[in-house]
Amino acid sequence: MLSSERVVEVKVRRVSGYARGEVVKVWRLSFLGDVDPETGRLRESGKSIDGKILVVHSFRGSTVGTYVIYALASRKRAPNAIVSVNPDPVVIAGCILGGIPFAYGLPEEIYELLEDCDVLELRPPNTVVVRKRCR
Repeated sequence: MLSSERVVEVKVRRVSGYARGEVVKVWRLSFLGDVDPETGRLRESGKSIDGKILVVHSFRGSTVGTYVIYALASRKRAPNAIVSVNPDPVVIAGCILGGIPFAYGLPEEIYELLEDCDVLELRPPNTVVVRKRCR
């Protein structure tokens, strides 16, 4: 579906606010431990999430993740938005506290096809626009 198209609109369960940016894709993420709140970088890969659209399949970790997300926003190191296949109440709470748009319910097949160089645009209440730039 996506490989033959350059731009695709995808319906998701929820989009909390408008955002646009380049994708940083992660399979599983814990904000406590996997993200440096001082720099906005993923510790394992060194990639920056600052100003990007962070796309995550699923989350793990503790409730402290809410405060890590808030710390990222306070330091101006937060992603433009967080998009996930599976919703997580800790992440949603952190996004609300930090004023970061979020979306959840991204279809698995769209997640699988996304790459770090693609661009996503979130349009409330339930649309994500995928712009394939990698191929």
